[in-house]
Amino acid sequence: MTRPFPPLSAPDRLRALLAEGQLLVLPCPYDGLSARLVAQAGYRAAFMGGYAVAAGRFGWPDIGLVSPTEMLDSARSIIRAAGLPVLVDGDTGYGGDANIARTIADLGQAGAAAVMIEDQTWPKRCGHIPGKQVVPRDEAVARIRAAVAARDATPTRPLILARTDARAIHGMEEALARVTAFAGAGADLLFLEAPESEAEMRAFTAATPLPCLANMLAGGRTPRLSHDRLARLGFAMAAYPLDLIGAASAALEGVLQGGLAHPPPAGAPPAHDHATLLKITGFDDTRP
Repeated sequence: MTRPFPPLSAPDRLRALLAEGQLLVLPCPYDGLSARLVAQAGYRAAFMGGYAVAAGRFGWPDIGLVSPTEMLDSARSIIRAAGLPVLVDGDTGYGGDANIARTIADLGQAGAAAVMIEDQTWPKRCGHIPGKQVVPRDEAVARIRAAVAARDATPTRPLILARTDARAIHGMEEALARVTAFAGAGADLLFLEAPESEAEMRAFTAATPLPCLANMLAGGRTPRLSHDRLARLGFAMAAYPLDLIGAASAALEGVLQGGLAHPPPAGAPPAHDHATLLKITGFDDTRP
């Protein structure tokens, strides 16, 4: 009797998606409900970013206020609800090599397909606002080496997404030197935050054969381009960190400004009713 093949792990599912050679569009859910909606809309992977979690779960700005434990708890909820390969923001790793190793191991055990580690100083902040700083290049590369060693020691082997924020502080030459060094240190995926033109975006993807992430932050410093254009520029993935939380906050604001009246005032955003929310949250799947 032929035994069925075991299901692919989340990292292997992500590798398979990237191997298709098409731009992988990554919505950024911030809680279990938004993660379910991402999956039900037909997306094939997602990205859990710190900005969306800070704003959506806590109502905070993205300035390093969310703890590692809170990020891990959010990751578990989102990964479980989505059922998709989820790339997870691991921030700076929250300390030295041992802290980075624990971050990778914990998120890998939670089911992360990939973990992002970056070179900002702590407390970090959104890469598109002023005031951020990065550690020296050798320290940044050491972080990625520690993450890679932790990946190889973790049974699920989550991919390592290495991020640099050096463009805004030291310029593109230093940022490109860092992503090249990250690749040499064993990173699987690369992310150069906040390039300010299509030429800079192309310089990034041309500097490495590894899959590169474009961050399409609404209102950010990077040009907001079509999926086709991003693919032509050489990107393998595109994340949309504010689209979901931005739409949700606008809808909530509209409902509240409408005074919770029934019927809702003209122009109020449509709202899901009881039956629809039961369907979205999987109630029918729980019945015997």
